[in-house]
Amino acid sequence: MDLREATDGRQAIVLRGIHLHLESSAGRVNILRGIDLSVDRGEVVSIVGPSGSGKSSLMMILGGLERPSAGSVTVAGHELSGMDEDALALFRRDHVGIVFQNFHLVPTMTALENVAIPLEFAGRGDAFDRAAEGLRAVGLGRRLDHYPGQLSGGEQQRVALARAFAAGPDIILADEPTGNLDGETGRHVIDLMFDLARNRGATLVLITHDPALADRCDRIVRLVDGLIVAETAGMAPAGRVRVGS
Repeated sequence: MDLREATDGRQAIVLRGIHLHLESSAGRVNILRGIDLSVDRGEVVSIVGPSGSGKSSLMMILGGLERPSAGSVTVAGHELSGMDEDALALFRRDHVGIVFQNFHLVPTMTALENVAIPLEFAGRGDAFDRAAEGLRAVGLGRRLDHYPGQLSGGEQQRVALARAFAAGPDIILADEPTGNLDGETGRHVIDLMFDLARNRGATLVLITHDPALADRCDRIVRLVDGLIVAETAGMAPAGRVRVGS
């Protein structure tokens, strides 16, 4: 289903009636219990809430890494429910960049090779040139040939940022991207991520436990027990992310 057929064309993400439950030895566990959410193109949205509220599960559904038990998921103009695993992999390759708390770099590959991976999968003949450009954009132009074990935590997360943005995705999903970094390093990484998203017109959905970080976004969505209980405006003026504060 084309996004323009389901919305007015401004939305990058549309969730309707999303439920997710898992079966366990103790019975059914209801993780998400009816989520309706729309995110505009270019918007920066933070997802907040206590541990176990369903934030990461919601992020997995947005990225096509988890299938909801019920409801519809439209992301970057694509209805995900009818896609098989191969189609979902292509969808992620072409439309979604993901940044995790634990970096998820390949330890036996250099920074340049790690960033080039999604570009090579996409058949880009200029994969390594674009990867080098992406690393320079996050201040790692002199670290192209370094392996993850030779980089600090902040540098590894910057490699992960460069990889997430390498193919020019419509959507960036970030799950606690500064959770393993000290405060100053984390702020620098977040500034880079916001800059990249704004300059490239990407939609950014960010999971965070940090109220100050959430407040820098255009909108704050609060989850509790698998339900959206509040949506409030952040401090970003007129839909623009405050960078470098």
